[in-house]
Amino acid sequence: MNIPIIGRFIDERFLEHRRRSTSLAGIIGAFVAIGLWAYRYIVDHVWNWELFAVAVTIAVVKVALMIWYSTTD
Repeated sequence: MNIPIIGRFIDERFLEHRRRSTSLAGIIGAFVAIGLWAYRYIVDHVWNWELFAVAVTIAVVKVALMIWYSTTD
């Protein structure tokens, strides 16, 4: 892959590492949001809609992108 302006400084390995690290960060962030939501619900008996919305949004986007990529690839 040759990127016109920054192609001399950034290669495929950098872009692949960035993609992997971003994906892993999103997955870990989703687990933290779900875990924090579950903790607050189980221990404090408080339904935190903000954390629930974050967890559901991450899950919906992940599944939607998996379906999109499997149908277009």
